[in-house]
Amino acid sequence: MTYSITEVAKMMKVKPSTLRYYDSIGLLPNIKKISGRRVFEDKDFKWLRVLNCMKNINMPLSKIKEYVALAQKGDSTLKERYDMILKQKLEIEKEIKALEKCYKEFEYKEWYYETAIKAGTEKVVKNFSSASPTLDIDKIPKI
Repeated sequence: MTYSITEVAKMMKVKPSTLRYYDSIGLLPNIKKISGRRVFEDKDFKWLRVLNCMKNINMPLSKIKEYVALAQKGDSTLKERYDMILKQKLEIEKEIKALEKCYKEFEYKEWYYETAIKAGTEKVVKNFSSASPTLDIDKIPKI
């Protein structure tokens, strides 16, 4: 089956102009053009998913271009592509850990404000706050 750039943009939750830009800088090297119009096929979604992931984790366009160039060279670049993916995976793991810390802090703040709102004052929760800069100390107390 074939898809227009507008259809693919909707499916990928991006603007058609984004896909046009990606194509113009070489990030969509295998997209067919018929009468000057981009035509996407089912097989293209494998790469579009990878590209979407790379963008969602804020991988720099220069690194994505490097990955595309390596992929175009074929099997001789397998190790280089593998190394790039591993390096990016480590970056993702760091981001996940940072987000988990923020999530814990927001859970604490949720409890803090819910408790203060129920009591009508922050005085009931102020004593539970920690002056320490580490978030691990701020745990939701059992009442």
